Amino acid sequence: MSSFDWMQLLNPEFYITLTIGGIKLGLWIVLFIVFAETGLFAGFFLPGDSLLFLSGIYSRDLIENFSFIESDMINVTLLSTLIAIAGILGNMVGYWFGSKSGYYLYKKEDSFLFKKKYLIQSKDFFERFGGKAIIFARFIPILRTFAPIVAGIVTMDKKKFMFYNIVSSFLWSFVLIFSGHYLYGMFLDKFHIDLKHHIEKIVIGIILISTLPVFLKMIKKTPKVEE
Repeated sequence: MSSFDWMQLLNPEFYITLTIGGIKLGLWIVLFIVFAETGLFAGFFLPGDSLLFLSGIYSRDLIENFSFIESDMINVTLLSTLIAIAGILGNMVGYWFGSKSGYYLYKKEDSFLFKKKYLIQSKDFFERFGGKAIIFARFIPILRTFAPIVAGIVTMDKKKFMFYNIVSSFLWSFVLIFSGHYLYGMFLDKFHIDLKHHIEKIVIGIILISTLPVFLKMIKKTPKVEE
């Protein structure tokens, strides 16, 4: 019996294809990770973006329990919707946690699962962009974990938070899952390139493209130093 390789925990494909006792757990693990990454402050180390992109590639396997659905589009849409809901619930928990534990978090010492600097960076990011930070942060690792917590700490209006929460969750899940699903098929059919072997590079590219407007706006708002 081969020993378990702990490095597999950093590989999103490990979670998607995990089977125990003949039972495929991929979908439930993906939903839990999305919830944990956005709802638990310790979730920043989980493979969020690459997990969603790869989920698009494995969409048919993940939605196997709904095998009566023949439409490929419906399957991908269903998967994206389930993941979006998990993200919404995660953000709601993060907001609640921030509203109840803000003072405690700022006083908490750093540990393996918690770094105060991430909380401070997220707070600065939130103050700069306001409610839109919830949308921008969805596409930025670490920030998406702490953004809803910061929203709770600064007591952002709940209705406003939920609006940005829902929009960001659906945008994040649909962009990455649909990109993974249809880009995989296109590259495999036309170029014989298996994107499963280039997942990290692809996701980094998507993150850079999606966050470019954010960084451009940050540069414009940076005050010029007088000579």
